[in-house]
Amino acid sequence: MPDRKSPRTTPAKTAPDATRRSEKSRRAIYDAALALVVEAGYPRTTIEGIAARAGVGKQTIYRWWSSKADVLMEAFLDLGEQAAREAGSAPYAFPDTGDVAADLKTVLRATVDELQDPRFEAPSRALAAEGVVDEQLGRAFVAKLLQPSLDLYMERLRAAQDAGQIRAGLDLRIALELFVSPLAQRWLQHTGPISHEYTDTLVDYALHGLAPR
Repeated sequence: MPDRKSPRTTPAKTAPDATRRSEKSRRAIYDAALALVVEAGYPRTTIEGIAARAGVGKQTIYRWWSSKADVLMEAFLDLGEQAAREAGSAPYAFPDTGDVAADLKTVLRATVDELQDPRFEAPSRALAAEGVVDEQLGRAFVAKLLQPSLDLYMERLRAAQDAGQIRAGLDLRIALELFVSPLAQRWLQHTGPISHEYTDTLVDYALHGLAPR
């Protein structure tokens, strides 16, 4: 009687995790976009170049984003969230120690550090410059990247006003621009160095004015 061998069972194959694969591709695209804009500049960064660098097809990128500007903006937002996690803080946070001058100086010093970080500087400049000529991108840049931070400044100034540390009746938006706008202009136009000492001075000038005390 011939031997009958029992059929060999094949281990069931585990279905690929599409979520994990998508996240891996997305992360590779973020890294590629940020690297290319640093190495080649914004005008020479292309969807094709990002796809090649990330090891994905162009269709993968266009499935998630409509333009290289959208890719870069989302990559930059993700970079900010990563940096916040590394620092053990929320992506958008503003201290309230009761001393408005100290709190403003703390946040502006952190802003200087970020603006001088090579990971942030090139994509920040690329988005800001392109937003000047591309109105839609400019609005998105303000709404997604700038406004959340500006809102926190406004909340802190409002709290200081309620506490009597800032004169009642002031237009807080204008007050905010007294120290935020000079920093942005100096950084964008290279009109002078930016440092902790510089932003501390901006806060002192904004809060105390130029007239003799």
